[in-house]
Formats: sequence, structure tokens, C-alpha cells
Amino acid sequence: MSLGDVSDLEVENSQQIPRLNLPNMLRLGLFQVGLGMMSVLVFGVLNRVLIKELGVPATMATIILATTLFVAPARVWFGLLSDTKPLWGYHRTGYVWIGAAALAILSILSVQVMWQVGGSLQTNGWSLTTYSWMGFLALMFGLYGLAVGLGSISFATLLVDVSDEDDRSKLVGIDWAMLIGGTIVGAATIGILLKRLPPNPSLEVLRPAINTLFAVMPAIVFGLALLATWGVEKKYSRYQNRSTLVNREEKITLRKAWQILTASRQTRIFFTFLLLMTMGLFMQDSIMEPFGGRVFNLGVGETASLNIPWGTGTLIGILVSGFLVVPRLGKRQTTKIGCLLVAASLVWVILSGFTHNTAVLLTALLFFGLFSGVLTSGAITLMLDLTAAETAGTFIGAWGLSQALARGIANVLGGVVLDVNTKLFGLGQIDPNAACESLAPNLCTNLTLAYGLVFVLQAVCMLISIRFLQQVNVQEFRTNAKAAIATVIENELD
Repeated sequence: MSLGDVSDLEVENSQQIPRLNLPNMLRLGLFQVGLGMMSVLVFGVLNRVLIKELGVPATMATIILATTLFVAPARVWFGLLSDTKPLWGYHRTGYVWIGAAALAILSILSVQVMWQVGGSLQTNGWSLTTYSWMGFLALMFGLYGLAVGLGSISFATLLVDVSDEDDRSKLVGIDWAMLIGGTIVGAATIGILLKRLPPNPSLEVLRPAINTLFAVMPAIVFGLALLATWGVEKKYSRYQNRSTLVNREEKITLRKAWQILTASRQTRIFFTFLLLMTMGLFMQDSIMEPFGGRVFNLGVGETASLNIPWGTGTLIGILVSGFLVVPRLGKRQTTKIGCLLVAASLVWVILSGFTHNTAVLLTALLFFGLFSGVLTSGAITLMLDLTAAETAGTFIGAWGLSQALARGIANVLGGVVLDVNTKLFGLGQIDPNAACESLAPNLCTNLTLAYGLVFVLQAVCMLISIRFLQQVNVQEFRTNAKAAIATVIENELD
């Protein structure tokens, strides 16, 4: 059977499978809502607690949190696993459920280990016991990262399976908007539950409040994952019709999948673009809450609520782009415009620090989110196009690897640059919890500069990524991928 015959068969059979309707697009988005809620819990609360309340250096804290992302190479294997090893009769759904259950359980356990780190640090200082607990905490976050990777890669590949090119930008717009909606819901919930906490609560006061959050929200997230995906793959998946290797799944090895993955130079180009773009979007993740706490004197609940204007802007940007901008300007042009606007908005965030006005910061974050949404809509839609049906999970795993590595590097780099800047600007001797209002004017300015240079580096990454984006060619990618798949088929027949 030629590849042309396969394409004709795909078109014919895909017409027999119902198209994904709006209610089910929204239902799928519930999984993304859950991931958004967990993202705020882990990166919006725990990084703040580790750095400010427990007194862990920013570099060390961000390295620990970044282990959730540095386990990303497993995502390629997770993608291949969902391509080749159906679970409970499904290629994607079973792995989504296992990942959701594991991340819920591991997040609860990780928080308890974090308290042990804080207790040991208070009692023993930087002793062998404390370092051992920190190593164990890094391990727990690494396992959590594997669970997130398994669930999210399988889910993203499910989106490819159940959609066609002409409605994919709408699906991406809705589902990624709901991901951001999840961060807003999570941030609002955290802000309400922690509202009564003072700006600098003791661990005795903080601990039960955080434990309550991590007892309730992970359970909700698992329930949302079940509700989002139940029955969708069985009814809407086009995988069986699209894949030329579907009847020989047991013969697709990691080596053969890697041959297909690396057949095009476009893979390297897009991988690099995603790496730089993601660093440009997320380098502030590890420092935004401490930035709000120290430069603007905001409490724990208030800094978690910084995700609300960012999330609201991103939500609007994704929806507007998915339904209006991408169909008119195209995926690559939308992505390029998004990169430029994000870089410009980061300058606004920097300037807000010198005003010490929370309203200015919130407005800057709103526009940063809006432009991030435009960028995300274009980039994610482009990413889903750069797949081959036979190894869609493997390609999505590779793109997920790039994004996760970038977020890990960005988180650590943000903490490292902040620590270096702190010493560079003569802030090494002041209380690491001291807010601007308690410092001399010159020290407050230096503190703002220490954070601001992190945002500058973030903008530079965003501008460099445009160079690689301009080299992306979907048609070249697909031609090379089809040739590689044909080679795999011929080798097996031989």
C-alpha cells in the first residue's frame, strides 16, 4: 500500500468518525483546568514557601522544584508507549488516568517532605539531616514530574487523535484557555483560603493551611481528569485510520521511532525554538512570588493571586488567537507577533518594580498574559501540526521534552541569576525576607534591579527564538517524516 493510498483511506474513514463538537472540546478542557490548578499549587505556593518562609536559597529551591521538569526525557518514552502499547483498550486515556492519579498522590506526599526540610533547617541548620531531606524532596518532585509528563503527553496526543487540521486551532484555543482558567481558579482559591494569613506567618500557622490545600485540590484534579476523558477516545479518535503502522504496533521500537523523529532538520529547528520560547515565557516562574513579596510587600495569598491577572490575560489571548488571529494570520506569523509583544511586556514588568505600586504590576502582568496567550495559541497549534500519525505520541513527547527542559532551565536560571544579582548589588548581608519598605531607598532600588535583570534575560531569550521560528517549515517536516515512515515499513517487510 502506498502512502498516497493511505492518505485517501484516511480521508474516507475520517468522514465516518464524528467530529469533535464544542461541548466535548470544553469537557476535554477540564483536564487542563486540573493541570492549571496544580501548577499554581506547586510553582505558585511551594516556591514562595521554600524561599521566603523556610529560608532556602533561591538557587537551591529552584533546582529542587525544577526536578519536576528535568525528568522530561521520559516524555519521549511515554509518547512512544501510548503509540505502541494500548492500556485497557485505549492508546491515550489509560495513561492520562494513571498520570492524574499519581500526580495527586505525589503532590500530597511532597508537601509533607517539605515540612520536614523546614523543621530540620530550623532545628539542625544546614546539616547532613537537612541535606538528606532536601535530596528526598527533590526525588519526590522528580516523581511528580514523571506523573505530570505521563498524563500531559498522553492527553496532548489525544488532542491530535481526535481533531482535524481545520478545527485544531479552536480545540487548542479552548483547551489551553481552560488550562489558564485552571490557574485562575487555583490562584483565586488559594488567595481566599490563605487570605487571613499574615504577610510573614509562622510555620505553625502556615502548615495546616497549606496541608488543607494539598488535601482537597489534588483530589479535585483527579476527578476532573476522569470526567474530561471518559469515552472521548473511543468515539472520536482517528488514530486507527491515520496510522499506517497500526497493525504492527509491537514492532515499533524506540530506535525506529527515533529514526522517524530525527529524519528532518525541522525537528532540531522547532525543538530549539520551543526551548528558547519557553525559557522566555517562564523564567519568572521561580521569582515572581518572591518579587511580589519583597518589592511590593505582598502576603502569601496575595502573591499567589498574581496569577489571576496573568491568567486572565492569557485566557483572553488564547481564545482570541485561536478563533480569530491564527485562522487569519497563520500559525507562524501569530507566533512571531506573540514573541515580540511578550518581550515588550516584560519591560513593563521591570518598570513596575520601581513604582512599588501593586496596580501597575497587576496591569503589566495582565498584558504579559495577553501577549503570552497570543504566542501560546500560535506555537501550540504549530506544534500539533508537526507530528506524524504513526508516532504522534513520540513527537508530542519530544516537543514536551523541549518545553519541560526549558522550564526547568528557566526556573533554575531565574534563581541563580537572582542570587548572583543579590550579591552583585550588595544585598548579601540583608535579611533575605526583608521587603522594600523596610530597606533604605538605595537598597530597595538595588533589590528591584536584582529581580529586573532576570526579566531582561527572559526578554532576550524570546527575541532570539524568533530567528529559529522563521526557519520552521511544516511541509518539509511532513515530507521527511513520511519518507522515514516508509523506510521503516520497507525494512519490516524485508
